[in-house]
Amino acid sequence: MKRKLIAKAALLAVLCATAGYAAAAKTLVFCSEGSPEGFNPQLFTTGTTFDASSVPMYNRLVEFELGTTKPIPGLAESWSVSEDGLTYTFKLRKGVKFHSSAKFKPTRDFNADDVLFSFNRMGDPSHPYHKLAAGQSFGYYLDMGMDKIIDKVEKVDDNTVVFKLKHPEAPFIADLGMDFASILSAEYADNMKKAGTPEVIDREPIGTGPFQFVSYQKDAVIRYKANDAFWGGRPKLDNLIYAITPDASVRYAKLKANECQVMAYPKPADIELMKADPAVTMMTKPGLNIGYISFNVEKKPFDNKLVRQALNMAVDKQTILKTVYQGAGVPAKNPIPPTLWGYNDKIKDYTYDPVKAKELLAKAGYPNGVEVEMWYLPVTRPYNPDGKRMAELIQADWAKIGVKTKLTTYEWTEYLKRSKQGDQHSMMFGWSGDNGDPDNFFAPLLGCEGVKGGGNTARWCNKDYEALIQKAKLTPKQDERAKLYEQAQVILHDEAPWIDLAHSVRFTPVRKEVIGFKMAVFAHHHFEKVDLAK
Repeated sequence: MKRKLIAKAALLAVLCATAGYAAAAKTLVFCSEGSPEGFNPQLFTTGTTFDASSVPMYNRLVEFELGTTKPIPGLAESWSVSEDGLTYTFKLRKGVKFHSSAKFKPTRDFNADDVLFSFNRMGDPSHPYHKLAAGQSFGYYLDMGMDKIIDKVEKVDDNTVVFKLKHPEAPFIADLGMDFASILSAEYADNMKKAGTPEVIDREPIGTGPFQFVSYQKDAVIRYKANDAFWGGRPKLDNLIYAITPDASVRYAKLKANECQVMAYPKPADIELMKADPAVTMMTKPGLNIGYISFNVEKKPFDNKLVRQALNMAVDKQTILKTVYQGAGVPAKNPIPPTLWGYNDKIKDYTYDPVKAKELLAKAGYPNGVEVEMWYLPVTRPYNPDGKRMAELIQADWAKIGVKTKLTTYEWTEYLKRSKQGDQHSMMFGWSGDNGDPDNFFAPLLGCEGVKGGGNTARWCNKDYEALIQKAKLTPKQDERAKLYEQAQVILHDEAPWIDLAHSVRFTPVRKEVIGFKMAVFAHHHFEKVDLAK
């Protein structure tokens, strides 16, 4: 309770201060759904963190054109690929400035040294900054198998770098547009190391993006200011504030009161009210996402495939879609959404059938049922608007076949930390795509490398499935890759390491005063082109 009061007081102070100079400066408040794990996207795997960190960072070699999955130049002006697919040469953008702060004043522009520092830090265990990663591992780098893809990164000159791969990797360019591939300042790292505070580079981010990190009040407020020297042009907003507001109803109340101008992840029950509100524009886009329940196959009874299949059959997805998503979603039968190429529509979803589910459970050796634990999401996510309500519905469904379910949750950062360690029994989770390639779902979420990195919360490693997704990585033609992914989905359906629940439709309510806001294909919120009407 004390923490909540402090957080509310901090937010009130920020909003009051904002009102004081609103006439002189353009300040947009974004009501976000949760606190980030941290601000260096190399170290974390969640959208909450990527959303918060992408604001100051915005510094990958490759970006994605807003609203599409098309890779476009970022910090690299151009790139070329050798005929054998093993060598990627990047020509770097000149004149890019890193942010400055009270602790760091850059003396040079972004160059090849920063690219080498950033990738060698993640990929080389002997690198001094590899060991100083704030107690975290480079989970996403490992989930994506980058340690087995990248052989070396070489500097040709200050404005040219070469990536040499161990084998061809079809989605490599798309992968470099993802948040974990953000480029950090080598000069900043050197300065902080000399000062005896190397950990500061992860805690207080220095990027090249349109907005610069100012301060963070845990569970309350993140403050950014415009970067006058942004290589893409100074943003029209002077200040950007993330007001961390876990309760969707409170986010909506703040939006109505103009205490925030954009909000994340509204409750499905509020959608129609928002559409009818003359002060609000409701934006919508099909979600490149999946909401699911994963079974930790390293723990009983989930080491038994029949149990996993039985629990799939025991869940009434239609009731979940009606009650939790309230029409803003479609039932899922595969880990990737039907809008993504490689989707296997021939798969037949598990039919809701408690009688057959109970028979399967008995066949698995549990004729009298079994006790399990399920973690449910403590925050609203783009793929799941109400984790607790969903958990209660599933708990009731499983009870019909004799499965007694203990429901558990943790504060969001603790939830994530524990899941990476494999503490979970079964758990509610989900994913929003990062680059529009099916590999972005299949590899980090269900591949063997994802077990090490923590993204594979089922901790499921199947050699036949792994062989297919690894072969797909080596296959340059998209239609041939698609066939491999279709086969992989057959294995996933039979093995049932998850319950594929739903693909949600994404909504973003925006006040009419906001100009130029566009929804991204991926679950980030971009403000670099946004303005406010006077």
